[in-house]
Amino acid sequence: MKFIHAADIHLDSPLVGLAAYPDAPVELLRTATRDAFVNLVDEAIAEAVDFMVIAGDLYDGSWKDYNTGHFFCREMGRLERAGIPVFLLFGNHDADSEMTRKLVLPDNVRVFDAKKPVSFRLDALKVVLHGRSFKDAATTENLAVGYPPAEPGWFNIGVLHTALEGHSAHASYAPCSLAELAARGYQYWALGHVHEFAIVSEAPHVVFPGNLQGRHARETGPRGAVMVSVEGGEVVAVERLIVDVLRWQQLSVDVGGSEDFEAVVRRAGLALDRLLAQTPAGHPLAVRVTLQGATAAHGALFGDATRLRAEVIAQALARDGERLWIERVRVDTRPPEDAPGKVRAEAIDDLARVLAAAPQDAELLAALGEDLRLLADKVPAELVDAVPELAAVRAGALGALVEEVSAGLLARLQDDGGAQ
Repeated sequence: MKFIHAADIHLDSPLVGLAAYPDAPVELLRTATRDAFVNLVDEAIAEAVDFMVIAGDLYDGSWKDYNTGHFFCREMGRLERAGIPVFLLFGNHDADSEMTRKLVLPDNVRVFDAKKPVSFRLDALKVVLHGRSFKDAATTENLAVGYPPAEPGWFNIGVLHTALEGHSAHASYAPCSLAELAARGYQYWALGHVHEFAIVSEAPHVVFPGNLQGRHARETGPRGAVMVSVEGGEVVAVERLIVDVLRWQQLSVDVGGSEDFEAVVRRAGLALDRLLAQTPAGHPLAVRVTLQGATAAHGALFGDATRLRAEVIAQALARDGERLWIERVRVDTRPPEDAPGKVRAEAIDDLARVLAAAPQDAELLAALGEDLRLLADKVPAELVDAVPELAAVRAGALGALVEEVSAGLLARLQDDGGAQ
């Protein structure tokens, strides 16, 4: 038999970082998570899998309207007509307490209860799936310890949305250890919550498929689900199914030795050429470009960020304006070692000019706000109340905050320069 294990679909979640782009692919950005899910259902039907498992975060919080649910029902209907059952577990983003609307799902969709672990059986395949959905978004108890022991003679699958030990970068929902999972005696653990693909263990198989579609510049590279093949009651293959429709990339460009601004821009263009050559034809890319290395253009790069971004975008448009978009250009260069004092002073002066204009730079504030809100939204409400700066971030009042931080940053840089 074979089945698909997916998680962290986040239907209708927006892609962050390209909205202000003048020629942004608006329709693609709006429908990317749906399009990736359609690709997944297409794969399931084409491969004639025996069933599908969705291990949490199907949705992205409360529905704005019924359209999200209607879309999911439509895709489940396609699987029902193909004779493919679906086992759905709710995670922290789609916990019962956050769902503002629900629809009666097609008969092929079986939902794990949120009150206690339940088991679903596929008698013809001798498969039993054990799972428990989240009742509340902030579920921090260890759910795994309540799962039933394995049923002898059956292929046992544990479905769990969890911050497994060793994944501290993710919020600690339903934390558990690998040893606790192994103790259940299951042959396969279908996990969700961690957005990066990982085969954590092969005895038993413990797998995070990652999310279907990268949603911002920190979710880079190919995204999708996994197809699991089983023979004789043992897992024989775990294959990735790549279904994303737009791919995020971090592109580091070594501009060391570049004599001037124009030489740096040309280096960026050559790096974009290499990136396109390494990416499947027709696959759109959203790229964060980081310039690195020691260059005489260091001060100029900091001093004219607007022009630098425009120049790199022009390089992208010249190569393939239909599939290549620049999300951001970061400068991480340094002055040449033979002239640190002069270049440092020039760079600080250039930075002071940039910071002075920053509170009125709408594009800069919008990009900054997107990043900061990702952080602020994860902070407990009581901490937001205690830290005025976090409240300002949530309210989008970044101008005054930038002014305050800018003054402190320049003072620190100048003090450090004097000490040297």
